[in-house]
Amino acid sequence: MKRGELTDKYYADKASGTVQVAEEVKDCAASVVSILSTIYDSHSVELEDAHGNNVEAKVDPDKLKKKEFLALWEKINQKSFYTVSFDTKDLIQKAIEKLNGHLEVSRIFVKKEYGEQEAQIQSKDQLLQGEGFKPRKADQEVADHSVLGSVRYDLVGKLVEETGLTRATVAAILAGMAPQKFAMYRLNPEEFILKAGKIINNEKATAIIQHIAYNKLDAVYDTDIFTAATLRGKLGQNAMPVDRSIYDYLIYDSDGERKFAGQLDINEKVAVYVKLPKSFFISTPVGKYSPDWAIAFHEGTVKHVYFVAETKGSNDTMELRGVEEAKIECAKAHFAAISNSSITYDVVKDFEQLMNLVS
Repeated sequence: MKRGELTDKYYADKASGTVQVAEEVKDCAASVVSILSTIYDSHSVELEDAHGNNVEAKVDPDKLKKKEFLALWEKINQKSFYTVSFDTKDLIQKAIEKLNGHLEVSRIFVKKEYGEQEAQIQSKDQLLQGEGFKPRKADQEVADHSVLGSVRYDLVGKLVEETGLTRATVAAILAGMAPQKFAMYRLNPEEFILKAGKIINNEKATAIIQHIAYNKLDAVYDTDIFTAATLRGKLGQNAMPVDRSIYDYLIYDSDGERKFAGQLDINEKVAVYVKLPKSFFISTPVGKYSPDWAIAFHEGTVKHVYFVAETKGSNDTMELRGVEEAKIECAKAHFAAISNSSITYDVVKDFEQLMNLVS
């Protein structure tokens, strides 16, 4: 290490398997390297290509054949279908109440600035950048229909696209809105559609959680999904070498993922793990959902050997509202159905919470 950071030589030696450690810790060299791999270095020098990604995560064939991974994969690779039935009238009423109570749409304003030319315009760029003009005054006013233009929206159709509900259901929701709330549509049609769609989807998601059931399909996911996509990253920025994953490198999306994987990698109770690709997903009424991690622990070391985890900065259900909460509840129902509850699925904030759940 140099100035508290891992050196380029360390990364090169790690890639070639020639990292040397002090004589007094030689017997536990593998553990030392695993711990070093969790150190974050955002300034590491790119080794292979200064203009691109410098490592490619590849699957270790031996890890795919490992008995713990095969057992884990057999339990989670089943595909499923869902059925959901809820009271449409109840959904309509609750959506109307939420729209009337919470929908707010901002007005569209037009900003006008006045100025005068102070210098001769020499180029288009100079004009675009406002150079050569001195501002004298500015004004802002609510946009009228002449400014908004003549664009016409199929409001019902757009909300059908946003929510997946029938035209009749959407029309009933709109018809039940308070006149002053529905009038907001004229102020800003696009924002009205987006915000109303989100509110309706949240109410739909709440109804789904209470009335969904999953059943097995004959189809399963193949391990080809782990090699179908090319995963590249930069060491110390969004990539790190790992030992217990089925990949030789982990390509992470956040510092939280990096820390979580780092702890998985050095914990002796963990047999194997994988960050699941987006092509591994569960179908839900509110869109596809891809869990983050699949983990197999060594038999006898924990209570729940096979675990599928969603890692989030907070697992407070009050913060997991609407669509997000619905997807998580759907995932719980899916894994319970396909594995006879031999798979534990849950949202965890960090590795410590994971261990509390499996122990």
